Amino acid sequence: MRRTLLLSFILCLVLAGTSLRAQQKGKSAWAALRKPVNVSFASSDTRFAQDQVPQVPQQTKWNPIAWKGEKVHTQVLVWANKKIPKLKVSFSALEDGKGNRIAASHLTAGAVRYVITDEFGKGCGHRKTTDFDSSLVADPIDTAAVTAVAANTVQPVWLSINVPGNTPAGTYKGTVIVQAKKSYKLDISLTVQERELPPPADWAFDLDLWQHPAAVARVHGVPLWSQEHYTHMRPYFTMLAAAGQKTITASIIHEPWNHQTYDDFPSLIKWTKRKDGTWAYDYRLFDQYVSFVMSTGINKRINCYTMVPWKMAFAYFDEATGKDTVFAAKAGTPAYNAFWGHMLRDFAGHLKEKGWFSITSIAMDERPLADMQAVIKLLKETDPDWKIALAGIYHPEIEKDIFDYSIASKWKFEEQVRQARKASGKPSTFYTSCEEAYPNGFTFSPPAEHTWLGWYAAAQGFTGYLRWAYNSWVEHPLQDSRFKTWPAGDTYQVYPGPLTSIRFEKLIEGIQDFEKIRLLREEFSRTGNLAKLQELDKLLAAFEIKGLNNTAAAALVATAKASLHKL
Repeated sequence: MRRTLLLSFILCLVLAGTSLRAQQKGKSAWAALRKPVNVSFASSDTRFAQDQVPQVPQQTKWNPIAWKGEKVHTQVLVWANKKIPKLKVSFSALEDGKGNRIAASHLTAGAVRYVITDEFGKGCGHRKTTDFDSSLVADPIDTAAVTAVAANTVQPVWLSINVPGNTPAGTYKGTVIVQAKKSYKLDISLTVQERELPPPADWAFDLDLWQHPAAVARVHGVPLWSQEHYTHMRPYFTMLAAAGQKTITASIIHEPWNHQTYDDFPSLIKWTKRKDGTWAYDYRLFDQYVSFVMSTGINKRINCYTMVPWKMAFAYFDEATGKDTVFAAKAGTPAYNAFWGHMLRDFAGHLKEKGWFSITSIAMDERPLADMQAVIKLLKETDPDWKIALAGIYHPEIEKDIFDYSIASKWKFEEQVRQARKASGKPSTFYTSCEEAYPNGFTFSPPAEHTWLGWYAAAQGFTGYLRWAYNSWVEHPLQDSRFKTWPAGDTYQVYPGPLTSIRFEKLIEGIQDFEKIRLLREEFSRTGNLAKLQELDKLLAAFEIKGLNNTAAAALVATAKASLHKL
């Protein structure tokens, strides 16, 4: 015992000494700066440490290439060994010298903030913060016009250009002015190509990030489903719609995921068992919520969770006892079929009255095959036109019954199946979760992995990407992205505010690339340009998950983008 304590004490001294030497080395690096304040463009694919002098070449020029209608971005790094009380970034308009211009209002800048993150570890499962190495990582993007920078720190600024769809092709030049005690001028030379991206509402990419309305109420301190709640939700859903989101996440039972999230997941439908034993379903909240989300631009599909929750228990109000009660039964049993059969017929009738039945699916998440088969059978018996959604393992046995099928990234659809689904207009996507160390969208994940996902979808013939949470926030998401289960950042992609993030912006970048590839493929196929089609297939061949074992996502994407620009 004494020997163990002695070894632990020695280890602590060694670690303390190592930490002290690291701190001293860091201070020396800051003191050695030739200029007290430094400003440079830098890659959007790097999360720069807040307390380390960045090892980047000084770049005062940025030369992006964009399609009309595309958003492009980079980072402006400011690092200093003295305090900067007020850092501000502004822009000039971008002009092509022929009278055409992109107004300064199409350029935005936001200070990148830092949150606590951890590491992948073993991925899924309960975890303690003390079991993992934690650090500060750059991810949230603030909207504040002015920020302060402490001495001996780095302040990244996220810079975006939203190229208007009607912009004539050409080279547009302008400047970025960084006010950091004195002015620093950076130059932009934007090449706008002749091709044009459609607006996000018209993107073909099937984006499905699951929304969590109760989390918005909690972080803004307003009553659930109050007018204030809807007011606060609107900018979050509008931001998601601008990324091309297709699907509304609607909970039709309490806690479809068995309280896995920090905030509750209440049902949008009130189930009541009357005194005479019959059932009543109150759809008013469901209607109100779905109509609201549609008004923000998310209106292609409604996925209703779920008939097979992570705990087979269904809450309802019992008029006979005057209490909330729970019904429990296994899928496929007579009791289960009776419980759900009546509701499904009633719900189908209501959806048809609203004109929503054709875009609604009953959705399940990672449920066993036997349960899925039982649910499919019941749904078809109640109404053969019910659509079904599933995120989970690829089951060839039920594939034809699944309208919206998202399979884990380790699976692929067979080519014949994929083609048949495409011809039928069935969403055929993939998803990542706490199981994959990479590619993924944790707060510690390399940013380019989110862009890589769009390329992977295009390469493998998927129609899009699903992730289980857009905004299932942890207790203090703007300070600490860690959670009691799963790697840090797994439960959300954006921040309260709403604030976008490096992850979310890079995901949008990948979706834009997917759309470019789709449009080029359609054009080359229509014109019979087999040589260009072969070039396109060749550059997409590199996008296999195993390829990330040896090559960083940033390198793969950069090489592919350069080839795409030439096409």
